[in-house]
Amino acid sequence: MTADDHAALAADTWRVLFDLLVRSRPERDAVLARLGLTPNEYKALHSLDAEAGRTMKELAAEWQCDASTATWTVDRLQRLDLAERRVHPTDRRARLVVLTPRGAAVRAELLGALHAPPAELLELDDARLRALAVAVAPLRHDRRMDSGTVNG
Repeated sequence: MTADDHAALAADTWRVLFDLLVRSRPERDAVLARLGLTPNEYKALHSLDAEAGRTMKELAAEWQCDASTATWTVDRLQRLDLAERRVHPTDRRARLVVLTPRGAAVRAELLGALHAPPAELLELDDARLRALAVAVAPLRHDRRMDSGTVNG
């Protein structure tokens, strides 16, 4: 396959995946609405956990926003009892943001609902679904393939 053919195939494949994401947005929006969350709050919950705290500076950098926007988002999560600020163990001037127990539960519920496959994937036969799982495995964020998912 030539480099141009490879690029064209990659573009077509991405278009199919992207269009699937766009078509399935109403389901994701419904999950957020049911939980009373905005897309920004989802992004924030996705960045946090209940143990390893993150500084506001780290969060603003990850969210690609200014410090005031990050502060506003964390303030909202605090009002919803989803996150809290804690004193940094080695720098009393800094605060770490962590999920509250309620925040961890909401995050787990949210991710469970958002990770539910759209109908188009469930409608694929076993062979095609397995082939797709193998094909996308190298794209995993952590670059590890969960053999139980592909072979199970």
